[in-house]
Amino acid sequence: MKKIIIALLAIGLIITGIFVFKPKEKQNNLTKIKVAEVTHSIFYAPQYIAHSLGYFEEEGLDVEIILTSGADKVTAAVLSGDVQIGFCGSESTIYVYNQGQKDYLINFAGLTKKDGSFLVAREDTNNFNLNDLKGKHIIGGRKGGMPAMTLEYALNINGIKSNETNIDTSIDFASMSGAFIGGTGDYVALFEPTASELEKEGYGHIVASIGKLGGDVPYTTYNAKKSYIEKNPKIIESFTKAIQKGLDYVHSHNSTQIAKHIKDYFPDTKEEEIIEIVQRYKDIDSWYDTTYISEKDFKHIEEIVKNAGELDKNAPYDKLINNKYAKQK
Repeated sequence: MKKIIIALLAIGLIITGIFVFKPKEKQNNLTKIKVAEVTHSIFYAPQYIAHSLGYFEEEGLDVEIILTSGADKVTAAVLSGDVQIGFCGSESTIYVYNQGQKDYLINFAGLTKKDGSFLVAREDTNNFNLNDLKGKHIIGGRKGGMPAMTLEYALNINGIKSNETNIDTSIDFASMSGAFIGGTGDYVALFEPTASELEKEGYGHIVASIGKLGGDVPYTTYNAKKSYIEKNPKIIESFTKAIQKGLDYVHSHNSTQIAKHIKDYFPDTKEEEIIEIVQRYKDIDSWYDTTYISEKDFKHIEEIVKNAGELDKNAPYDKLINNKYAKQK
C-alpha cells in the first residue's frame, strides 16, 4: 500500500475519474474546491444532499466532486495537489503519516461510520451465517482497503480464521462487480447501488451488511494536507459546516425525501431503487450525527487495519484528527 502511494506520487498522478457535479448556479464570489471521492455511491448521500441543496454555496464554496477510484489514488491526488480535499477511508491517512510524510494528511470531518459494502452471494442463501464463508472465494477489494480488512476482522472476531476463507485482494476496486459477473468468486463485497443492481439482474443475492458486522469506525472522512488546513482555516470550516448540514438533513428526513434530491447523481438508478438503498443505509445507522471523529472510533479502525497485518504501529489521534470545526457531540 505504502509503495503504491509513493509510486503514484513519483510519476505524477493524473486524475482519471469523472467530474460528477458542479453547483447549478455559480456565484462570482465562491471559492473553488476540488474533492476526490473514493467511489460514487448512495452511501455518501449526505455529501450529495449538501451539493444538491446548495449548502456548499451557502458557505461560499464552489465544490467540484471528482471520482478517483481507490483510497490510494485519492490520497495521492491530495498529496500531489491535484485536489484540495480527499474523501476516503481514514486508514490511508495513517499509512501516509507512518511512512514519514512531513506534510501529512489530516482528517477534519467524518461522514460515514460504518463500512458501506454489502456481501453478495452467487447462490441464494437462506438464513445466511458467517460460517457459510468457510472455504469460499470472496472478492474483497484491494489489499489494505477497508472492505477486505473489515470483512476479515468480522470473520476473525466471530471465530473464523483468515486461512479458513479466501478473501481475494487481487482484483481492482472498479473491476470487482465485473469479475463476479464473469464467474469469479462465490461472494463479492460491493457498495450501493452496484450490489442492488447485481441482485436485480440475477447475478447474486445480498446476504449481509459488512458495516453492521464491523462496528463503528471513521470509515469515510474528509482529509487535506496539514499545510492546506493551516493556510485555509476558513475553507475547512465552511466545508465542514456544509457537510454537517447534509448530515442533519439525512437524519431529519425520510428516504423518499433524500432520494428526490440525490437522484440526479445516479441517473442509471430508478428513484424507487434509490429510496430502498437509502433506507438500507439508514437501517444500519451508516452516517455520523456530526462530523466529529472520536478517539474510540479512530482506535477501532487501527484495530481493524492491524488485524489485517497492514499496520506496524498506531498513529497519534491528536495529529491525524482535527475536530476544531466539528459540531461537538
